[in-house]
Amino acid sequence: MADPKGFLTTGREVAQTRPVPDRVKDWNEVYVPGSLLPIISKQASRCMDCGIPFCHNGCPLGNLIPEWNDYVYREDWTAASERLHATNNFPEFTGKLCPAPCEASCVLGINQPPVTIKNVEVTIAEQAWERGDVTPQPPERLSGKTVAVIGSGPAGLAAAQQLTRAGHTVAVFERADRIGGLLRYGIPEFKMEKRHINRRIEQMRAEGTRFRTEMEIGRDINAAKLRKRYDAVVIAVGATTARDLPVPGRELKGVHQAMEYLPLANKVQEGDLTVSPISAEGKHVVVIGGGDTGADCVGTAHRQGAASVTQLEIMPQPGEDRAPHQPWPTFPMLYKVTSAHEEGGERVYSVSTTHFEGDEDGNVQWLHLIEVEFKDGKLEQKPGTERKIPAQLVTLAMGFTGTDRENGMVEQFGLELDDRGNIARDENYATNVDGVFVAGDAGRGQSLIVWAIAEGRSAARGVDRYLTGGSSLPAPIRPTDRALTV
Repeated sequence: MADPKGFLTTGREVAQTRPVPDRVKDWNEVYVPGSLLPIISKQASRCMDCGIPFCHNGCPLGNLIPEWNDYVYREDWTAASERLHATNNFPEFTGKLCPAPCEASCVLGINQPPVTIKNVEVTIAEQAWERGDVTPQPPERLSGKTVAVIGSGPAGLAAAQQLTRAGHTVAVFERADRIGGLLRYGIPEFKMEKRHINRRIEQMRAEGTRFRTEMEIGRDINAAKLRKRYDAVVIAVGATTARDLPVPGRELKGVHQAMEYLPLANKVQEGDLTVSPISAEGKHVVVIGGGDTGADCVGTAHRQGAASVTQLEIMPQPGEDRAPHQPWPTFPMLYKVTSAHEEGGERVYSVSTTHFEGDEDGNVQWLHLIEVEFKDGKLEQKPGTERKIPAQLVTLAMGFTGTDRENGMVEQFGLELDDRGNIARDENYATNVDGVFVAGDAGRGQSLIVWAIAEGRSAARGVDRYLTGGSSLPAPIRPTDRALTV
C-alpha cells in the first residue's frame, strides 16, 4: 500500500470533458486529452489495498486492481501495464466503455466516492502504448491446430488473441467490412475513437491472427463446411436481434432500430459516406430506451444537428444514491448523466409509446405516449395522461433478445438454444456440436464489454483443452457466473 492515508487526504477527481459547444461540433472523444495524467497518481493512492478487495469480484476479468493502483501511485508504468494486461487483453476498451462494476464494489465506496478505477485503467493503457510497452506476443511454436472465430467484437477478439498466443492458427470471420463488431459500428466515435481498435488489430496481425471481413457464416460460407475446415470453431456473434416495438405506425418511414442508425454515423467517420442516409439534422428526434445505446443515439443526434432530442424510458427515474434493496457491493441502478445527456435534450421516465402518427407521405411526425406506473408488481397505464410529442426520427434502443437466427448459421451448425434464445453451452463453453464453442453475448445474452472479454478468455481455455488435452490459459469466469446485482 503506497499511501496509507491516500483515501483520507485525496478527493475523487475524474477526467475533464471538453466544453459542450466545442465537442458537439466534431466527433472526437469528449475528454480533454492528457487531463488524467497530472492527477492520476494521487487518484490511484486512494486505493486502500483492502484485505478482501471486492473490486476483484465486481470485475469479471478479475483485474488486479490494487496492484496496478500501487504501481501507478509510484509511476512505475511498465509494471502497471504488465499487471493490467495479465488479465485484460484490451484495457483501453474497458477503460473507455465499461460502466465500471469494479467501482460499484470498491470498499471505499461504502461511505465515500470510490476510486476512479476506470480512469486509472485507461491511463495505464495509454501510457503503455506511448512508452512502447504494448508489443506483439507471437507464440514460440505452433500447435498445428486451426481455429475459426466467428465475430470480431470484444469476445471474439479476446478468444482469438488468447488462442493465437497459445500457438494455434486462428482466423477471425466478420460479416462487416471492418473488424471490431459493435466496437466498430455500434459505439460512436465520440465515446471511443476507432484508432484504438485499429492498433490492437495490428498487434494481433503481428502475432499471427488472420482476419476475414465481409464473410457472413450462414450466408457466404456454410457453417457445416466451415466446421470441417477447422479443428475448432468459436462463435462470438453477439446478441444482435433487437427488441422491436409492435405498435401502430411502426412501419412509418423514420422509425429505425438504433443499430440501423448508429452504424451509418460511424460509416461517415470512416469516410465511406459523406452524409448518413438516416440523419437527425433539423428533425425532432425521439429515442426510445434509457440505456447506454439510447444515450449513444442522443449524442449522435446532437452532432447531426437535431432540432430537439427526447429520450423515453418506461421505468421510473432511478435515484442518485443506492436504494436500500441494492446494497454495496452490488451494481446499483442510479441516475446517470452521460456526456451525451450533458449536451442537451429531455429525458422522460415512466412513459410507454402507444402509437406513431405520420403524414400523407408515410413519414413519422408524432409519437403518442401515456404515463405508466407499477401496481402490485405490474406496469399499468394511467388514464388521462395521454399526449403526443413531435417525432420526425425515432430510434429504438430497447435492448436485444438473442443471437441472429436469420442468416442460417444456427441451423446449419445444428446448435441448441436455451430458453432465452441464447446458444446453449456447457461448463467449458462447448455447444452440443463437437468442436464448436460459444463466447460472449451469443451464449450469455446481452451484457457488458468486460463480460464479453472475460468470456472470450474463458472460452479460449476450453478450446485449448479440447485441442491439446490441457491448457495453461486463464478462465476468469464460468458460463453460469453472473454480475453482482440484486
